[in-house]
Amino acid sequence: MSVGAEAGDAGPGAAASIVAELRAGLGDACSTDPAILDAARADKSGHRSTTAPLVVVTARSIDDVQRTLRIAHRHRVPVVTRGAGTGLAGGSIASEGEIVLSTVAMDRILEISVADELAVVEPGIINAHLNAALEPHGLWFAPDPASKAISTVGGNIATGAGGLLCAKYGVTREAVLGLRVVLADGTLMSLGHRSVKGVTGLDLTALMIGSEGTLGVIVEATVKLVPLPTGTTWTIGAWFADVQAAATASAAITAARLRPAVMEIIDQRAAEIIGEYLSTAVDAAPGTALGARRGAYLLVQTDGPASEVDAAAARTVIESVGGTAELTSDPREGEALLAVRRAFHPAMEAHGTVLIEDVAVPRSALPRMFAEITRIEGEYGIPIPTVAHAGDGNLHPNFVFEGDTVPDRVWEAAGALFQAALALGGTLTGEHGIGILKKRWLGDELGSEQLDLQRGIKAVFDPLGILNPGKVLT
Repeated sequence: MSVGAEAGDAGPGAAASIVAELRAGLGDACSTDPAILDAARADKSGHRSTTAPLVVVTARSIDDVQRTLRIAHRHRVPVVTRGAGTGLAGGSIASEGEIVLSTVAMDRILEISVADELAVVEPGIINAHLNAALEPHGLWFAPDPASKAISTVGGNIATGAGGLLCAKYGVTREAVLGLRVVLADGTLMSLGHRSVKGVTGLDLTALMIGSEGTLGVIVEATVKLVPLPTGTTWTIGAWFADVQAAATASAAITAARLRPAVMEIIDQRAAEIIGEYLSTAVDAAPGTALGARRGAYLLVQTDGPASEVDAAAARTVIESVGGTAELTSDPREGEALLAVRRAFHPAMEAHGTVLIEDVAVPRSALPRMFAEITRIEGEYGIPIPTVAHAGDGNLHPNFVFEGDTVPDRVWEAAGALFQAALALGGTLTGEHGIGILKKRWLGDELGSEQLDLQRGIKAVFDPLGILNPGKVLT
């Protein structure tokens, strides 16, 4: 019997006793308000649990996290760690008998070291808020998820998040020097280092990144900073007859040894949906005509001392493969174009019910992956508007359907998509994680031996299996 089932079988008397113990140790950090419990049933993936959790603990300190986990460990109650709830794989969704441990109120910047180019932060700090505080120092936390205005650094680390700028500046994994983590029994561990180099023992910091709350609770992070780019930023907007042509251009830009800060593809279906959304939004100025053009869109942005030369070279590549390109150095126009790309997920939410997916392939395989998406659309009769971080081969296909439950045919189409990505040398997820939504396909990529090994590692960190049960390594 699973840990979750044991907690659920404990009965209302035992559940009330656990909540009372949490209240005695944590006071008003605990809530059983129905609205708060209900919110913890869903994230941005569109998935929703069928039942509400037992209680939500909004931790304000490391001590709160430790107290919660000690109580949970003693009673063998499952714990789901949650940040801003912006995840796209169902990894922080909670259900009956589970304690939700929220770290969103732990949002302080503890230190900014200009000399060492690092910051020490609590997990609940919002990406955009951290960078606003760093800007006066001429520094920047480079991972740049499209959800940076609402997502937390702790959540980015837990999922191994990426973003629009990762091809040049790296993903979250490359920006984390050290972590403080509370294990399932309440033990506080300090992992990693403050130095640029550090190879003492096994790299447990790296193991925690992308572990989706299954190994421990991140309560503090030491993150690497980079200097803000100098020079003028140049932005290219280019239209192509179809998305395969846009993908061919992006692969050609990479092959030309150019490294844009941003290189994003928006296919025709996605462009139409974003254009419709922005034309009706209150702050709709940028991109309102996006859907009026036919074809696929490629957004390229260069920065740094060689930005103008790189932009001119990228434009030449684009035009050589049939694209129509416009170039600007106006920072407002450039930011407006980035805002169009960041509007994709809000636009999809407004458009209807979607299954948001996330696969990555070698950059040279992007044209073939887009061809596979077109094939799957036709075979299954399902529209799949797609955007891609073309600079690192990470695609976000979205399956559009009616109703609140993902139909079997959509799951079948998603399975075909995953197999296509794996056949091209790719992976099931580039940045969203496995969570609930992809765990059935995990063995297809890892193989049974590696999957068993990973389950064994989880058992070392969490022998009772109380941390985020039912997610990832089920």
